[in-house]
Amino acid sequence: MKTLKYLVLTSTFLFFSSIVATTLFAESDEHNKPEHWSYEGECGPEHWGDLIHKNCKCKLGDMQSPIGISTTQKAKLDSINFHYYATPLKIINNGHTMQINYGCGSSISIGNKRYELIQFHFHCPSEHKIHGKSYDMEAHLVHKGAHGELAVIAVFMEEGKENDFIKTLWSNFPKEQGKEYAHTDLKINANQILPKNTAAYYTYHGSLTTPPCSEIVNWFVLKTPIQVSKAELEKFASIFKRDARPIQPQHGRIVKESY
Repeated sequence: MKTLKYLVLTSTFLFFSSIVATTLFAESDEHNKPEHWSYEGECGPEHWGDLIHKNCKCKLGDMQSPIGISTTQKAKLDSINFHYYATPLKIINNGHTMQINYGCGSSISIGNKRYELIQFHFHCPSEHKIHGKSYDMEAHLVHKGAHGELAVIAVFMEEGKENDFIKTLWSNFPKEQGKEYAHTDLKINANQILPKNTAAYYTYHGSLTTPPCSEIVNWFVLKTPIQVSKAELEKFASIFKRDARPIQPQHGRIVKESY
């Protein structure tokens, strides 16, 4: 009887141990496996929330971005004060867009809050729409606050005259994915991507527009677009045919608009 009891206990232990091991392996595998997502097909935006658990906000969140901006609440909003300085160009093709990683020391201040500029990147066509209008492209300048929240300045880009700053970025764009190229002899200043009028903007609380779609973003969408040439638009589109997430439900959020 003792032998039988021992065998039963041993078998039970091994059974539950295998379950625990399988569960831990599955969790570890999900955590460590490379995440593949895209803007079309089986890994496109409508499937982001199902690809991996950490992307659940893409599917279940109620403060997702981008949105279509039409009805707004006019308000006297704080000025966005830009404190951008020159930094060596650090550029990367991350497989989804062209991203410029920015050196330390540049920031914006809005009211009593300060956010440090960490990177900017591009979407084609624009992700936000204004009264149903979509622009040719949209730049996102991503800033991080002291407590992890983000402030993203969105700048619309439309076809017009050639843009020397964009031309410089495009001419240094790496074809190889996943590797940052640092050009220590070439300095850029993010001020060059801003329109002359930065006082007029829309603002609302939303999310990242790429996985994991975290709802930690204070959006500041500038009303005034910048111009880029047709050739510059075509060059970006030849590499990233479409890298814009579709419009998301607003779920009653209020969009404030500066006077």
